[in-house]
Amino acid sequence: MTPEWEAGADLVVVGSGAAGLAAALRAREAGLRIIVVTKSSLSDGNTRWAQGGIAVALPGGQSPGDSPERHAADTVTAGAGLCVPNAVAAILADGPAAVARLRRRGAVFDAADDGTLARGREGGHSAFRVLHAGGDATGAEVERALADAVRRERIPVLEQHLTAEVLLTAAGAAGGLLALAGTGRPGLVRAPAVLLATGGLGQLYQVTSNPAVATGDGLALALAAGAAAADVEFVQFHPTVLYSGSASRGTAPLVTEALRGEGAILVDATGARIMAGVHPLADLAPRDVVAAAITRRMAQAPGGVDDHVFLDATGLGPAELRRRFPSVYAACLAAGIDPTRQPIPVAPAAHYHCGGVLTDLHGRTSVPGLYAAGEVARTGLHGANRLASNSLLEALVMGERAASVIAARPSRRRLPEPRPASAPPAAADPDELRRLMTRHAAIGRGRAGLADALAGLSRPVQRSTAASRAGYEAAFLTLAARAVLAAAAERTESRGCHVRTDYPDRDDERWRRSLVMRLGASGIPEVTGALPARLTDAALARAGR
Repeated sequence: MTPEWEAGADLVVVGSGAAGLAAALRAREAGLRIIVVTKSSLSDGNTRWAQGGIAVALPGGQSPGDSPERHAADTVTAGAGLCVPNAVAAILADGPAAVARLRRRGAVFDAADDGTLARGREGGHSAFRVLHAGGDATGAEVERALADAVRRERIPVLEQHLTAEVLLTAAGAAGGLLALAGTGRPGLVRAPAVLLATGGLGQLYQVTSNPAVATGDGLALALAAGAAAADVEFVQFHPTVLYSGSASRGTAPLVTEALRGEGAILVDATGARIMAGVHPLADLAPRDVVAAAITRRMAQAPGGVDDHVFLDATGLGPAELRRRFPSVYAACLAAGIDPTRQPIPVAPAAHYHCGGVLTDLHGRTSVPGLYAAGEVARTGLHGANRLASNSLLEALVMGERAASVIAARPSRRRLPEPRPASAPPAAADPDELRRLMTRHAAIGRGRAGLADALAGLSRPVQRSTAASRAGYEAAFLTLAARAVLAAAAERTESRGCHVRTDYPDRDDERWRRSLVMRLGASGIPEVTGALPARLTDAALARAGR
């Protein structure tokens, strides 16, 4: 593919969510030239879809008895043995300062009656420490504030531009990227540093809380560039996404678990509570526990209903529901449900990728000059299951950390010529891919099903002869799906949000480690090693290389 246009910068950021925009703003403060490349619009990153909030223990402003150490303990518990302790401590410790900078950039959070910041509680949290905005529209407020700041700083943004490939120099370092404009015109963006902040891969599944842009681009781009990934098998399913019928497909409205933090309860079609006796935190158990419990209850088909359960929020009262949860309330009304009078039909759906591109605590990957931050990255914070509302915090902290280390690098204004871009890769049919992943790699996976899914994705496919956004997204989905399936097949235990029906128990003796994978010579993701859970940042950086 021959580039028809060219641009250059010290840093090119791929993605317009919280991680990418926080990095761009920090890099601008350090005097770097930045270009943001996003396949959507500036204000339409994955961040906008986050409802719950930002989990942070603020000095002098936390709930009685709360602390960063208690937040860290909750995070490690939710992560089911695979969190990297020093990563948890470092990222959470940087949280208050990151939130303070976000507020200085214009983000407005909800206030309590006494004028302090209001705090909610979500699954897995032992305290009220989740800051929220607009009731249940925190992501939208974070995205607005960061996007407005980017506009004020006049940071160049290439909207409706898909990143097709990370380009490498002859020495194997990142040298820029190949992008497709909305018109299909290919172009070259030269930069000695490339930061992937592309979000997750929810579109691997038939129903997801993720927007349509979440097609696994960053993971696929990094693997294709030679970077290592880890914990790829851990795909978190949110327990409560609005159920609109068995034929529903694509993006479904999220029903935030902050509702359960305010007293809503999960019940089946007979009215029986689902989480009673399942976990000490009951309806506020970690997401993997709640999603698995709902899946088990649906399999029993109580009251003849086997594809959804209900979230009863009627006890909150009409005024509180409308004030605190306006997004959920509006989505329910649009679906013909009055949540003030009737329980909300919900079901688990693909929500968050806990693993991703392996990085150290400064966003560095195993490819020199290539960085990753946000959901696309695996820092060690989330382990086998993300604690609710830790994602926005990680995105802000790691975006800024990556930008700071990039700014400290020696400047390279003149880059060697990057190696030419390759042809668009082969891809499976996206609809068939989603069917296979939903059937065999969602909540409950077995050896035979995983093998069937891998075989289905390995059948002869048609290679695109013309570069297009749809063609590249199909290729990204295919590569990401193969990575998830390969890692899930390798891990013969159940841990966090990875549930093996043929290996239902957790095996700490053998599997308390993270699987590392790379792209093999044949272009297929392969598990190449493992990392122990307790790993220093320096050792993590070496392991990625």
